[in-house]
Amino acid sequence: MDRNSRIFVAGHRGLVGSAILRRLTEAGHTDLVIRDRSQLDLTDQAAVRAFFDREGIEHVILAAAKVGGILANDRFGGDFIRDNLLIQSNVIDAAWRAGVKKLLFLGSSCLYPKHAEQPIKEEALLSGPMEPSNKPYAVAKIAGITMCQAYRRQYGFNAICAMPSNLYGPGDHFDPETSHALPGMIRRFHDAKLAGDQTVTLWGTGTPRREFLYVDDMADACLHLMDRYESEEIINVGPGDDIAIADLAALIRDTVGYTGTLTHDLSKPDGHPRKLMDVSRLFATGWRPKVSLQEGLRRTYDWFLENAAPNRRQASKQAAE
Repeated sequence: MDRNSRIFVAGHRGLVGSAILRRLTEAGHTDLVIRDRSQLDLTDQAAVRAFFDREGIEHVILAAAKVGGILANDRFGGDFIRDNLLIQSNVIDAAWRAGVKKLLFLGSSCLYPKHAEQPIKEEALLSGPMEPSNKPYAVAKIAGITMCQAYRRQYGFNAICAMPSNLYGPGDHFDPETSHALPGMIRRFHDAKLAGDQTVTLWGTGTPRREFLYVDDMADACLHLMDRYESEEIINVGPGDDIAIADLAALIRDTVGYTGTLTHDLSKPDGHPRKLMDVSRLFATGWRPKVSLQEGLRRTYDWFLENAAPNRRQASKQAAE
């Protein structure tokens, strides 16, 4: 992509999309096309086709998706599979029909089999049973990957697919009921600190291991792949190391400044026991993450205090004391 390329960032208000938009702007790209949901409903096939026919888009980064944590996936599985199938099918097909030069589709590490050999190589996709707690989401996203590969083979459409690890950072959702584990813990520790609670209870055993990539690093990887990756094979994007959820909780507790104790609700699900991806394919292209987990947590909590925390002024004042 050169700096004058006309680039559509689908999902620009989400965690990943907003970071990609920031990174493109920093890199000097000037012809960026964005639409919020009120302007373009990506589940509406006719509207999406009309948009692509009209706008002359050259490159697409498809970051739009319905996402959530274990609880949200369990409660709203129908929404997850329906909305994601519609969004990705409409955008991929309309982009091909309109002559888009290249499209990047974002999958997720949670698409891999529950008991995949660690670290997880790209070839592990569909090699075993999925994790049941997010199966509707995973099935939809795997369909998107398959669609990209099929359109490449049949029509020569230049679509590539990246598999991010767990992402976090500015712009995340911090609702403890519907968010992913990391931002949910930030919110719970923050609320417990303000309330003076002596204990915070976390879901599951705390033993599962996850890798976490700061979202601005993910955005940088997306631009890198748009410029340098041309294969139909999926490619993992992550830091290459992981951490136990219990240890992550301790890091977040320290970052927030909560001094109480942690307990675990063993009746709640753990999800995948481990999700460490093999990122040797990505690293071989010359890309590496820049932000450590500790630094990323600090930046994320600072953003939360300024933008998402209830009683923001009080929280910012207490954090500075």
